[in-house]
Amino acid sequence: MSGAGGTGRRAVFLDRDGVVNEAVVRDGRPYPPGSPDDVVVVAGMPEACARLRSAGFAVVVVTNQPDVARGRQSAGAVAAINAAVRRQVEVDGLYACLHDDADGCGCRKPKPGMLVAGAADLGLDLGRSFMVGDRWSDVAAGREAGCTTVYIDRGYEERRAEGYDHVAPDPVAAVDWIIGTSQGEEGGRVRSSSLRHQGLR
Repeated sequence: MSGAGGTGRRAVFLDRDGVVNEAVVRDGRPYPPGSPDDVVVVAGMPEACARLRSAGFAVVVVTNQPDVARGRQSAGAVAAINAAVRRQVEVDGLYACLHDDADGCGCRKPKPGMLVAGAADLGLDLGRSFMVGDRWSDVAAGREAGCTTVYIDRGYEERRAEGYDHVAPDPVAAVDWIIGTSQGEEGGRVRSSSLRHQGLR
């Protein structure tokens, strides 16, 4: 695994539901699609991910899928949904945690295990990478891994993210910011002091 100041490739880690594909929102909370047929990729994300890869970033999806542990969805269904996402959006890797909180695993966000695994597998420098997510656990995992964090504020009726480096109204805008702020960078972390720690909608 490469760390801050390393020579590994930069990456953008993306949450799946609500960032790469549309989440199913019920009672103000996001849920995964129920089947591959229900997958709706966020408008503009295939092109945005292609832009990231053209700019030299690895694009890696990291997703919590606790409904498997809760008996609400099978591991096979999650794999089929992941495959449907990958047919529409070209990414370098996709990692899914099928555990729930009680399992105490190291991969379930807010723990950084999936990001660390992606860095080890793909030769990534976490200190020069970004985590983009629409939930507090995404931001927390990114911070723990040493990434610059971008919060997509969807206005969910749940715990809000804290301590993020940048807030964006949608995933494509997040990609625009990452590419714009990374141009001309020699490496190292990029921070947005004006927006950090603020809960802007």
